[in-house]
Amino acid sequence: MVLIIDPQTSGVAGNMFIGAFLDLGADSEKIKEVINTYAKEFGEVTVNITKKPKSGIMSTYADIQTTDNSPRHYTDIINKIDEITEKNYPNNTIITKTVTLAKKIFKTIALAESKVHNHPLSELHFHEVGCADAVADIIGSSYAYHLLGLDKETIYSLPVATGAGTVNTQHGILPVPAPAVLEILSETPTIGGLAETEIATPTGSAILVNITDEYISSYPLVTNKKIGYGAGKKELKVLNALRLVHAKTITEKNTITVLETNLDTLTGEELGGLFEKLLNEGASDVTIIPTIMKKNRPGQILKVITKNSNVEHLIQVIMKETGTLGIRIIPTLHRGVANREIVTKNIQINNSEETVHFKIGYMNDEIIKCTPEYEDIKKLSEKTSIPVKDLMNLAKAEYIRLSGSE
Repeated sequence: MVLIIDPQTSGVAGNMFIGAFLDLGADSEKIKEVINTYAKEFGEVTVNITKKPKSGIMSTYADIQTTDNSPRHYTDIINKIDEITEKNYPNNTIITKTVTLAKKIFKTIALAESKVHNHPLSELHFHEVGCADAVADIIGSSYAYHLLGLDKETIYSLPVATGAGTVNTQHGILPVPAPAVLEILSETPTIGGLAETEIATPTGSAILVNITDEYISSYPLVTNKKIGYGAGKKELKVLNALRLVHAKTITEKNTITVLETNLDTLTGEELGGLFEKLLNEGASDVTIIPTIMKKNRPGQILKVITKNSNVEHLIQVIMKETGTLGIRIIPTLHRGVANREIVTKNIQINNSEETVHFKIGYMNDEIIKCTPEYEDIKKLSEKTSIPVKDLMNLAKAEYIRLSGSE
């Protein structure tokens, strides 16, 4: 499964993310409870969830009204969130993940504000965003995101519409996008869009950059789409509702570059070191193939698979490490890759609980490959005196058993 964030028309705001997640099926009562638990410590809060048409599209509107008790420094907010968590949700896994993401989002906003206003983080107030409002939007969005299990999926985002014109702030009238928003979205594709007002908020922008895995210019090839709309507060001539598309994909298509050169002067030890060096420098895969070169001399063909963005760096590494004067570049090869992730499991080995990392491959949401991490198994073999091949089988069997019981 993948999630596509589509802010090309509406821009982004915290409550729009909450509304769109609710539209995709997140539990509204649970989300309201968590928002109230956290935000009430910073001010008064009222949360109403309603359906609202936007440009004829029925959307979910998360109407969050807050009033701050008093200004709070960034560090005070983070400490208070940790205190609330420890008091109310000490052993709640989803809340733990929610708070971890929420603190990353707060830090993104704080760093942007700090840079724009030249204030250290310890002195930074959340005056523009609003303390209680920021807590409600960020905690609510993060919790809904985890309730839907989206942290386990690939998140794509289309370009973010920022709007146009000016915005009134405590520092005076500023251009749209506001400086903090522009800073947060500095590495994110953006467009002005059709709205003559501010439609990308600092909170919404920070949520987007912290959950997005990859930015795309158009919709990828997906099927079985479920669509959620999160309504914005403003009534605009354009659709003011953040669209989220939750969909299935059999494989992810991406592009790679293959670097290739012939070698005939390196020793076996040097080739072994080269292999490790290239992987450490960002190569996705390295292959060394024995061959016969001119004048019937034995040699090797070095093949390196890499992401396109890493090509120039790896060319320099190869030339420096091997002395080769020429490298063949085979660009933009398409490959189909199964969805995959690294999963950590505690498994039983000889009546002892051991932690093992597994590389899991999926196709159509079904597991097609389950491989225990070799280094973990090697350490366990040394500890238990069980052969590596036997531990591999035991670990796989334990993973399947545990997965079936969850």
